[in-house]
Amino acid sequence: MYTMPKFIYAMRGGPGATHMNSVHLASELKGYVPELKGFPTGVDGLDNLFFVAVFNKEGQPELQPLGGYPQGCVVHVTGIPDTGKSIMAEQFALKQASMGNTTCIVTVEQPAQFLLSSLKLRAAGMKLKFDELEDRIVLVDAAQNSVLRDDLSCLIDTLARVIKKYGVKVVVIDSVTGLYEAREMLARQTVRALYNFMKMWHQTAIFVSQKRSGHEELTAEAAGGYAISHIVDCSIVLSKKEILNRYDQSLYGLPPGEQVRLLRIDGCRMCGHDTRVHVMEIDEWGLVKVGSALQEFIQKRNGNV
Repeated sequence: MYTMPKFIYAMRGGPGATHMNSVHLASELKGYVPELKGFPTGVDGLDNLFFVAVFNKEGQPELQPLGGYPQGCVVHVTGIPDTGKSIMAEQFALKQASMGNTTCIVTVEQPAQFLLSSLKLRAAGMKLKFDELEDRIVLVDAAQNSVLRDDLSCLIDTLARVIKKYGVKVVVIDSVTGLYEAREMLARQTVRALYNFMKMWHQTAIFVSQKRSGHEELTAEAAGGYAISHIVDCSIVLSKKEILNRYDQSLYGLPPGEQVRLLRIDGCRMCGHDTRVHVMEIDEWGLVKVGSALQEFIQKRNGNV
């Protein structure tokens, strides 16, 4: 039996005809394409791991550092506990607030008053005066409000009101995992709704999520499966390696009991990025810093550089 091509069926007034407003020539969208520019991350060593292609004076394309997360990007930061996920998100929030961008932090795990104490500590480490940023940081406390935590439509409505009232440009959700805790079948639905919301409101966002201990440490898989990383624009995976045997001691040039913290950008569809695994640290101020590529770190520790 002959089946009429869908595009012909739509032209004849079939069900597809009502969706033709979702079909565009690329030229028709020119005026709606957002500028590709970087939003500084607040993390030393991370901004220059994102790239953009530009044409030089000879008309040849070349890569230049973007200088941060792409504007309008929804970034997924995942890892097992104690890898620096929340710290990275807080540094981003503080950096953006210091640049004049009002930032909303949805705290799902930690009550707002305790998060505030943490933010003050991070700000001091970043040499920022927190009292000058207070009016540009909005806290949505879903940790102590079960309705916000369990009713996605209520949370989204609240975020829309917050964005309109305070002129928010940046949103951090720590963590999205807490929004579907013990209901991981809803992970994809939850993240998709939040992703679409951030795009509609032109927000640059970070979604923090947890990894299960059984997951491979340097994959973007999070609680809820791969659904999150497939939906968002960019995933950053954090992990840590314990030095427990002679092989690790020889490879990393560190004594037993030490840790090597690692970071990898697991794809970013909005711009180019460094694909290598990088060493990172959490310093005495409790701040995340990104260092050299792991290969370079190992070569240096073993005296091969």
